[in-house]
Amino acid sequence: MKKKIIAQLLSFILVFSLSACSAQASEEEETAGDTADSGASVVYMTADISPEGLMAVYEAMGVELTGDNIAVKLSTGEPPASNYLDPDLIRDLVEHVNGTIVECNTAYGGSRSETAMHYQVAEDHGFTDLGKGFVIMDEDDSMIIPVEGGQRLSENYVGAHFGDFDGFLVLSHFKGHAMAGFGGAIKNISIGIGSQEGKCLIHTAGSSHTSPWGGDQDAFLESMADAGKSVVDYLDGNILFVNVMNRLSIDCDCDGNPAEPDIHDIGILASTDPVALDQACLDLIYQAEGNESFVRRVEGQHGAHVLEAGEEIGLGSRTYQLENIDG
Repeated sequence: MKKKIIAQLLSFILVFSLSACSAQASEEEETAGDTADSGASVVYMTADISPEGLMAVYEAMGVELTGDNIAVKLSTGEPPASNYLDPDLIRDLVEHVNGTIVECNTAYGGSRSETAMHYQVAEDHGFTDLGKGFVIMDEDDSMIIPVEGGQRLSENYVGAHFGDFDGFLVLSHFKGHAMAGFGGAIKNISIGIGSQEGKCLIHTAGSSHTSPWGGDQDAFLESMADAGKSVVDYLDGNILFVNVMNRLSIDCDCDGNPAEPDIHDIGILASTDPVALDQACLDLIYQAEGNESFVRRVEGQHGAHVLEAGEEIGLGSRTYQLENIDG
């Protein structure tokens, strides 16, 4: 109980600081206040990183996914010691939406680059007995969906079983990333839903179907935004986003031996807008004590550019209202 109270107090401090910064920014930018007044994207937050907290922040969105087949997209985590989401944390929510856990194979090698090995990793990490089971969406290759209004891509190669699902609940462990700077909701619906071929195309801005290496950094980030928008457009908005801000390493869950976090756990955030959600998480990182290594990772990879690109093409808005549901 004492730890929970401390976590809530830290959350209130972070949210107050973030709100103050947002208010100052709105005074400096003439259109920011108008955007907020006319209905900025709402991001809900709790400091309670527990099954109950996860359910509460999901329910705060006030929206339910529709359809009989709901996918729950997450990272299964690279062995032996990556920071993937705890199955016990997400179990109740997965059952609530009657979801199927889904993932795609990696394009860089490792234990999740081949379907059989990846299924074994998912079982070892506890994801195969949640909800309606577990599916690797690109085990039967790719499905191509259009990108409307993208900066770099005109089509996106997602896992072939992507089209089997009516809606998506996107559960992301927010963290740093060696190539993208940080990983959250946008990375999870772009690189994460891309088939192996699709991952290569995103990394190289459409130049290579077979290799993820050697692409221009900003073009890669813009391609992530393009791919994410294609997924949201295809689902016609039947997609919800939750970011869990714990184990805040500078390294991704694709790293089997990530660096230990320098930042204390912050909470769980949720939104219908992936750009607003990732922006809020990144802003909280910038407000957090011990953030130096995380900030260096983000800025070294120009990570915030994916948010700029996402806003520019209409994936979402960087202007948001942060609502703390802890009372």
